[in-house]
Amino acid sequence: MASRAVWKGQIRLSLVSIPVELHSATKPGARVSFRQIHGPSGQRVRYEKTVPGIGPVKNEDILKGYELDDDEYLLLEPEEIDEIKLETKKTLELVQFVGGCEIPPLYFDRPYYVLPSDELAEDAYRVVRDALRKADKVGLGQLTMRGKEYLCALKPCNDGLLLETLKYADELRQAEPMFSEIKDETADEDLLGVATQLIERKTAPFEAEAFRDRYDQALRELLEAKRKSRKTPRTTAEEGGKGAGGGENVVDLMDALKASLKESGGKGGGGRKPAKSSGAGSKGASSKSGASEKPSSRGKKSA
Repeated sequence: MASRAVWKGQIRLSLVSIPVELHSATKPGARVSFRQIHGPSGQRVRYEKTVPGIGPVKNEDILKGYELDDDEYLLLEPEEIDEIKLETKKTLELVQFVGGCEIPPLYFDRPYYVLPSDELAEDAYRVVRDALRKADKVGLGQLTMRGKEYLCALKPCNDGLLLETLKYADELRQAEPMFSEIKDETADEDLLGVATQLIERKTAPFEAEAFRDRYDQALRELLEAKRKSRKTPRTTAEEGGKGAGGGENVVDLMDALKASLKESGGKGGGGRKPAKSSGAGSKGASSKSGASEKPSSRGKKSA
């Protein structure tokens, strides 16, 4: 089954814009999953959106509710939320670069493969990929996808680019309160020596293929045995009812890169965010109005 893009837009590095699309790097349905079946009738258990005293309701009648106080909600129409204009809906601007190992693993969320939208975008795509690899840096930016603005890290991956969404700092619990009751004492030297030797003996290069989900494998073996057995109960539950690309590629890539370098003050960028351009750059670069906008608070979950 062909992969379907989950986001289409452009990566922008100063005046250079590259039309790209994101594809999930993980496979859905790779593990055993179950349906809930009502034993007495053999029918699938279904979940309906209901209102007390009314019963099932239509999706088009459901509004977003933000909780203000106990049982009091501020109501928003879906169209009002869709009209929030963020440049990150179509543009991932690389605003900062950090060392490849500077981001703690705790922040990483989901991986996505980044692909050029067409052949014209491949030259600029390769330049960004190779520049990140040579500098051993990771590009940081933000994009809006599925109703949320994500912090993202862009890095080389084999012959392409990998984007990983990151958690924001206020989404993580502080570690110190969790470990506060652990006594701050030095480990026994003899025990530490033995543990260190065990670690050294078992140290080897990481090979993901060497590990298997043994629980999933055991489930599959159980299901196969049950499938072959005539004593296994069966049922036949009836089934019920049920962006555009990021502009043209930069024609003269070298001129655009030189102009970007000149705009940022030459080699002495010092990790600062590149200045926002007020005029039109090379082809494929769009205006940057509203790039710094983001919600002041994510607030509580919608009802």
